[in-house]
Amino acid sequence: MDKVWLSRYPSDIPAEINPDSYSSLVDMFEQSVHKFADQTAFINMGSVMTFRKLEERSRAFAAYLQNELKLKKGDRVAIMMPNLLQYPIALFGVLRAGLVVVNVNPLYTPRELEHQLNDSGAKAIVIVSNFAHTLEKVVKNTPVKHVVLTNLGEQLPRPKGTIVNFVVKYVKKMVPKYNLPHATSMRKALSKGRRMQYVKPFMNGEDIAFLQYTGGTTGVAKGAVLTHRNMLANVMQAKGTYGPVLTEGQELVVTALPLYHVFALTVNCLLFIELGGQNLMITNPRDIPGFVKELQKYQFTAITGVNTLFNALVNNEDFHELDFSRMRLAVGGGMAVQRSVAEKWQQLTGVHLLEGYGLTECSPLVAAYPYDLTEYNGSIGLPVPSTDIRMIDEEGNVVGNDQMGELQVKGPQVMRGYWQRPEATKEVLTEDGWLSTGDIVQFDDEGFLHIVDRKKDMILVSGFNVYPNEIEDVVALNDKVMEVAAIGQPHEVSGELVKVCVVKRDPSLTKDELLAHCRKHLTGYKVPKIVEFRDDLPKTNVGKILRRALREESQETADVKAESEKAEA
Repeated sequence: MDKVWLSRYPSDIPAEINPDSYSSLVDMFEQSVHKFADQTAFINMGSVMTFRKLEERSRAFAAYLQNELKLKKGDRVAIMMPNLLQYPIALFGVLRAGLVVVNVNPLYTPRELEHQLNDSGAKAIVIVSNFAHTLEKVVKNTPVKHVVLTNLGEQLPRPKGTIVNFVVKYVKKMVPKYNLPHATSMRKALSKGRRMQYVKPFMNGEDIAFLQYTGGTTGVAKGAVLTHRNMLANVMQAKGTYGPVLTEGQELVVTALPLYHVFALTVNCLLFIELGGQNLMITNPRDIPGFVKELQKYQFTAITGVNTLFNALVNNEDFHELDFSRMRLAVGGGMAVQRSVAEKWQQLTGVHLLEGYGLTECSPLVAAYPYDLTEYNGSIGLPVPSTDIRMIDEEGNVVGNDQMGELQVKGPQVMRGYWQRPEATKEVLTEDGWLSTGDIVQFDDEGFLHIVDRKKDMILVSGFNVYPNEIEDVVALNDKVMEVAAIGQPHEVSGELVKVCVVKRDPSLTKDELLAHCRKHLTGYKVPKIVEFRDDLPKTNVGKILRRALREESQETADVKAESEKAEA
């Protein structure tokens, strides 16, 4: 397919990157810590960790894993924690030992955790005590032989760390009782590791760095096999895309998305390690007042997040009082950035909210707004450097740039496959390296790529395709709407009806008012037929709205109603 987007690249964005700039993520890490040794690498709860301290602590942890736990190159180690200073220590310790990181969502249920530990074959897990009760319920049913426990305040200086741990456990009661008698504290592991010899294993780009599990919202969670080269390529692609507005050694990025999420892992953690930047880690971004209070202490230069986070920030009065004079980069990913949010963000901060598009299987970045785009155009921008794309129809035939089709991606960031799932791999990855994304896309006249929607989320109304993103974008333009999700509801005549679930910003909003607004912007069959006002919408831990959960809930309600009507008849 012709690369129609290349002419739109800013002149200082390269068309190609070198995925072999470093031999491994460990090589990149070592070069950065040598170059930026005494500069701040991570900030959390007011405490600072320099590159030098991160190097020392991660080396000690790597030595502990090699010597005390006897883990061998290629063994998997799970990390289950929110954004804390312990996360990068564990992350780079595992990688430096030649092991494979298995990122785990701390909010997993016992069933979800058991599946991931068994599927990955993890031999060890590093976990925060707040979630140890979940592990206790399943650990005997998994291959996990070693548990390393940490507390929220463990890496904070005394007495602050002691106070934090006391408040979390005894005042807020956020640490349910657990019994893991053979667990070792991370503090003890680091202490032992400092007295042990670390031996750097031979690593190259083809070694596995991460088993990054998909969210599991489309069925059983699968581990995307991401190699060192995959991740390095995506770091270089992100650097090529955003590098022109970033200065080496002078950036402070706000990391509200959890680092176990692949978007934050690559764009916040790894990219800013490579750039010698500072990471301000937010442990609980759902506490918006507390989050904003933390932002008041720093002059940040970059921030990433999902649409719901940016929406919450622009609707917080204290956020309006922050100093945005040094901010140069704001990136939204994980879900579509809505026009209303993007425009409010730019009006408030003076910085355009750049949408990035990606997926776990691509490490994750595939496309992004060019940094010189000055206004919202509804697209996901342009493919990042060294990325080929094409569109296919339902029969798998490649279609032209002027048509709509499923997006396929090819590039050095594309995963090797799903961990121990050859059949699932074949379903999405061709022999010559094209990955099917499941997203329906089209180009506009200027060469920008537009996500029309997920194939599975498409609503079929009397034979017409209706895409939820379009409906949600229109509904969100109404100033009285806080959040919205559009889904299809089965209907015996039209096949499906468009239903919108809405969280009000203004309590005076009525159904008739909202539908009148929709009729101004949408053709008849796209106008919602059902409006449901709700107090909140179901979301993933990173804030992505779960349309699937809404569809299931709507179907259950419809089934109950049908049974009731049948009984009455």
